[in-house]
Amino acid sequence: MDLLNAFVALSNFVLIPAIAYGSQLALGALGVTLIYGILRFSNFAHGDTMAFGAMITVLVTWWLQSMGVGLGPLPTALLALPFGILGCMALVLVTDRMVYRFYREQKAKPVILVIVSMGVMFIMNGLVRFIIGPNDQNFADGERFLISARDFKKMTGLEEGLAIKSTQALTVVVAVICVALLFWFLNKTRTGKSMRAYSDNEDLALLSGINPERVVMYTWLIVAALATTAGVLYGLDKSFKPFVYFQLLLPIFASAIVGGLGSPLGAIAGGFVIAFSEVTVTYAWKKVLGYFAPAGMEPDGLVQLLSTDYKFAVSFVILLIVLLFKPTGLFKGKAV
Repeated sequence: MDLLNAFVALSNFVLIPAIAYGSQLALGALGVTLIYGILRFSNFAHGDTMAFGAMITVLVTWWLQSMGVGLGPLPTALLALPFGILGCMALVLVTDRMVYRFYREQKAKPVILVIVSMGVMFIMNGLVRFIIGPNDQNFADGERFLISARDFKKMTGLEEGLAIKSTQALTVVVAVICVALLFWFLNKTRTGKSMRAYSDNEDLALLSGINPERVVMYTWLIVAALATTAGVLYGLDKSFKPFVYFQLLLPIFASAIVGGLGSPLGAIAGGFVIAFSEVTVTYAWKKVLGYFAPAGMEPDGLVQLLSTDYKFAVSFVILLIVLLFKPTGLFKGKAV
């Protein structure tokens, strides 16, 4: 019985949150890795691209809620998500046309594009905070839990209760659908194959008649869709606060680099490696270990390696280790 209680506590506070968080990071890292693989630079504005798409979704969600439109047990944000994606697509295409295209035509070095993307990041961050404000914004509605801790205890008779938030389940389902669609697009469609060819060998792709501007446009459109979806799922699961997306940039880049920058499969694996590391290191293990310890020998302290305030430090340490010992990442991406 103690073993079951320990497993339920572990699932409740480590496994389920880490799987949901890992799915959000994986979607964010996929956007970063596509930009790096195809456009050849690290896009530091990606976190704020997520914030912009999520902001449009939040505003449309509020409008739909004021009209009495809803999806019953599901969040109304799902109805607003396509509007957020379209708004984000417009933003990234305008940004590319006005900013990045100039530097591409000048054959600027990747480091120049990185610095330019940092400028874009600050502008986007200011724009989002100017429109929606700097504070937490709640836009979640519908059923809060798929199963609550009280119901689980009643059903099983266990001491520990398992609570699964509807947003956590939704995150995993939507992430699986997005990843499946992305891999189908890249492997089965003509445009997807041209994007992969352009990523592998730019000169050979141009000689084959592939239009580079078309590849760039489709890359930005896919990145906008992934960024908005990741931003909305994170906002629903936690809360929407513009500056949080700026902070998310570190774990997202860590996920992409750990998996192998330029490798879509690596971005997904890296997302889960970072998420499980952050959650495991910052979790207080007192309750779980208490079930295994003999009577009277339960741990007194929290048994927590790091406070949750330092969770981004975990990403940073893992990132440093990977850059030092395996710069190509788990899935042999391009060396950083």
